[in-house]
Amino acid sequence: MKSFWKLFAAVIAFLTLVVMLTDCFLVFGSKAGGARPYRVEINRAYEAMKSSDKIPDLSEYPHITKIVRQPEPLTGDFFGSKSDYLIKEINGILYRFEYVRDNNTAESLLLPINLIMLFISGFVIFVLLYVRSKILSPFEKLSEFPLSLAKGNLSLPLKESKNRFFGRFLWGMDQLRENIEKQKSRELELQKEKKTLLLSLSHDIKTPLSAIKLYSKALSKGLYTDEEKRLEIALAIGEKADDIEARTAEIITAAREDFLSFEVNNTEFYLSSLLKNTESYYSEKLKLISCELNISEYSDCLIKGDPDRAEEVIQNLMENAIKYGDGKAVKIVVSEEDGCVLISVSNGGAAISEEELPHIFESFWRGKNSVDVSGSGLGLYICRQLMREMKGEIFAESGGGALKVTVVFGKA
Repeated sequence: MKSFWKLFAAVIAFLTLVVMLTDCFLVFGSKAGGARPYRVEINRAYEAMKSSDKIPDLSEYPHITKIVRQPEPLTGDFFGSKSDYLIKEINGILYRFEYVRDNNTAESLLLPINLIMLFISGFVIFVLLYVRSKILSPFEKLSEFPLSLAKGNLSLPLKESKNRFFGRFLWGMDQLRENIEKQKSRELELQKEKKTLLLSLSHDIKTPLSAIKLYSKALSKGLYTDEEKRLEIALAIGEKADDIEARTAEIITAAREDFLSFEVNNTEFYLSSLLKNTESYYSEKLKLISCELNISEYSDCLIKGDPDRAEEVIQNLMENAIKYGDGKAVKIVVSEEDGCVLISVSNGGAAISEEELPHIFESFWRGKNSVDVSGSGLGLYICRQLMREMKGEIFAESGGGALKVTVVFGKA
């Protein structure tokens, strides 16, 4: 805010200087070298008298008040007029041209110009104070909020404001805070559930494991001499082993269960809005890396799903195409089939083997072509989960040196 007040002081000083210079120009400039209409009239009268040798009618010369001929003999009173005058000689005779100055023109402009400058100065000051009150001060209060989020202070909501400049920003920041808070709560709940599950399964494994150890110890010491009894013990060990295997399968299943939860608000939206947002977002980005973006022709229509989540899916596919492709071009092809809209994103240089293709939508799975590229292996997994939540589908095809991923939306 100190910078603002320095700017404010500089603007005030500049406006004051402009007003002062304007006033000086009007007051002193007109006196020093401004227009002198009385001189023009005296010259006109002088030329007229040279030809006629008569004093002209002064009604035609509003600035000339009197023309006096030199008396005979010439006396000092001729030069003693109280009015402003000029002496000119016409045909050997001196004439005194008395006149009045006309500086009222410049001076009359002084007041209106000062009023205009005052109005402009007031308007500029008002704009600066308005910007400070409605933009700079609220933003200064908001500047601490991202830092607070980074520190993990999620409980304090943003105060509601009717500020039209930051209304959507405030709403978005508060939504971000709420989403982070929800995600944190989900993560804690998930950790609690996993811990409880692991403790429960480990306890369930402990019982059959103890029985197996007991049976094996008895067999090793030869406590069971009867062949039938040994067979019974062997069968019991097998049952306990199956029990442990079942519990282990539960642990594996729990580990593979969806660990991300998504909120999807299914509605209807236009296909054009989805593709135009994608084109707007990526056209500049792809230009910077000299990569073409080609979008096929399509017929606009209403499709089903969550517009924000659909945009997230297409962005994930675009990021994969940019990250793993050859950098020459990314193609988006739109087609229709059986009441559905298919949007395919493909690029060159990202083909994968037939063995890898069935696994690309699994969580944390990464193909051989991603060894030197950073990533988490969750992009396509998230796309699949979102598409299923939106009652759509996603599939991939690899061939011809390219990978094509297609998402399927239902038409409204």
